[in-house]
Order: sequence, then C-alpha cells, then structure tokens
Amino acid sequence: MSCFDRRDLGLLLLRLGTGGVLAAHGAQKLFGWFGGHGLEGTGQFMESVGYTPGKASATAAGLAETGGGALLALGLATPAAGAAAAGAMAGAAAVHLPNGFFAQAGGYEYAATLGLAAAGLSVAGPGRLSLDHALGHVLDRGWMVPVALGVTAAATAVVVGARNCRVRFKEEGEQEALFEE
Repeated sequence: MSCFDRRDLGLLLLRLGTGGVLAAHGAQKLFGWFGGHGLEGTGQFMESVGYTPGKASATAAGLAETGGGALLALGLATPAAGAAAAGAMAGAAAVHLPNGFFAQAGGYEYAATLGLAAAGLSVAGPGRLSLDHALGHVLDRGWMVPVALGVTAAATAVVVGARNCRVRFKEEGEQEALFEE
C-alpha cells in the first residue's frame, strides 16, 4: 500500500495550481511583479472601485492572495489559507458582479472560481502530501475550518458592504437631474 493515494495527488495538484495563481496575483499587487502595478497603482485602482483607503485595501488583498496562495500551495494552515484567499476573491467578485458572470465580458467568473477552489481546499484539507500532514496537522484542526471561514465571511461582508455603499452613494451623486431648472 502506498503512503499516499490519488486523492492526495489530486489535492496536491489543486493546491499547487490554485495557490500558485493566487500567490502570483497577490505579488502583482504587493510588488508589481508579473506585470502588476504594485501597491501604488493597485491602491489607486482599489480607490477607484470603492475600496478605501486604496493602498491599505491593496495591501490587505495582496497579503490575502500572496499569503493565502503560498500557504495553500504548501498545504500549511490550510483552513486559514483557504479562507483568506476566498475572502479576497469575494471582494474581487463584487467589483466584477455588474458585468455578469463570464470573464470575457469582465464578469466575476474567474474570481468566483479561484474563491470556490480556495474555500473547497479549506474544507477538504490539504491531503497527505502537505506540510500540515508532515507537522501533525497542528494548524489544520477540524474546528479551525468553520472558525476561519466564519470570521472571513463576516469580515468580507463588512468590507464588501461598505464598498457597495460607497459605490452606490457615488453613483447617486452623479445622477442627472430629472428636471431642467
């Protein structure tokens, strides 16, 4: 009997792919790597889509993506890593929501897919080919999954809700007058 099975290999591939993509996206935000705009440029963008203050929002998103992605790839602290990455992707999906589902039209498809994969890994666990397994799952206990996902969901709801209020307020302030004076 092998010390790991195809489920473990599948989880490893999913962790490496999802975590690697997330970490690269975060590195674009934090460091300007891979054609990204770094904290300054990303902060300006975040500000323009309602996440204020922009630079702090860019830092939080970059850390959640880079840190969550890297930890997912390693299979370390999997509940928290998956939850952090999923929260960042929920924030990204909120920006793309008005464009519909498909990414080709600027929709939320890509962010939702990464977020669901990260949340799924948080729930499923990292498998035996992971640092969590090698370390005896000290950072991957069953109770950590609902706590990590619950805390992240609450924080994400507050941040995205505040952003949506700012966007709505800005749009209402830019409406044309109904009647000419």
